[in-house]
Amino acid sequence: MNKPLILIPLLVFALALQAFGQQRPQYSQYMLNNYLLNPAISGIEDYADIRVSHRRQWVGLDGAPSTYYVSAHTPLNKGASGNKYHRALAHHGVGTIFHTDKTGPLRRTGLSISYAYHLPITTSINVSAGVSTGLIRNSINTSDLTFTNENDPLAGGGSINNTALDLNLGMWIYSRNFSVGVAGAQLLKNAASFGNGPVVSNEATLELQRHYFISGSYRLEPTENIDVIPSVMLKLADPSPASIDASVRVVYDERVWLGGAYRHNDAAVAMVGLYISPLLDLSYSYDFTTSDLNNVSAGTHEVVIGFKLLNNRRIICPQWVW
Repeated sequence: MNKPLILIPLLVFALALQAFGQQRPQYSQYMLNNYLLNPAISGIEDYADIRVSHRRQWVGLDGAPSTYYVSAHTPLNKGASGNKYHRALAHHGVGTIFHTDKTGPLRRTGLSISYAYHLPITTSINVSAGVSTGLIRNSINTSDLTFTNENDPLAGGGSINNTALDLNLGMWIYSRNFSVGVAGAQLLKNAASFGNGPVVSNEATLELQRHYFISGSYRLEPTENIDVIPSVMLKLADPSPASIDASVRVVYDERVWLGGAYRHNDAAVAMVGLYISPLLDLSYSYDFTTSDLNNVSAGTHEVVIGFKLLNNRRIICPQWVW
């Protein structure tokens, strides 16, 4: 087998992932579903929160990332929300996330479960800590690669797979009008991994990078019917450079919202959303690429559909995560 011929395309995709500062999927609407990044969010609302999303990145560029996810989390033993004189009751939260992200011949699929404990520390401020664990599977489809050696055993198809244990930790401090969170993802790196297929090189295994997320948001209420919500997130994934996302959303009557965001050296984002009913909400975002990729791509589309199950209070607009 001519190993360098396989190693070259694998290294190209490894370097591409590092160059864009992330192995984990990119989300423009992360502020609507911080549970994707921080397990401490598990069970934060008064209902079971279920979200389904598709993100198609850098449209028009062959092999560009395409991401799907389904997330669900719900509170356990959650009592009535506190008022100005009494603290809410402490409660638990559990959840799960499934995602798949395809970039060229590389597919990353993850499945995780989470647990969080929410503790009121004053009548208006709460803190939660969470953990999630699961598996991440990297698979390289050799049918999508080009070989100059027709006798290479992989030239007829097949795949190289690697599965690793994933561990994520997070903390979230929140009230009705602000939130601050910190989380770490893929903390075990490749401490517990296994795979199949030919071993081509340690560099080609695309070992997991540790990721860290620091985020914060604040809700302003300039009028009775309008909320203005700025938010910011710092992403760290050594050895990739730090990345900052900043956004602002304007919500009218807790029913419809418009927003914009900027991702440093990557994209400007336009967003719109609608809280349709106590069951359903819908949002869409479009990324205007600001990097050199704007010469070969037509931007990025992301759609998120949300469902609020077991919503006995018939809440339309989320109370704790906006």
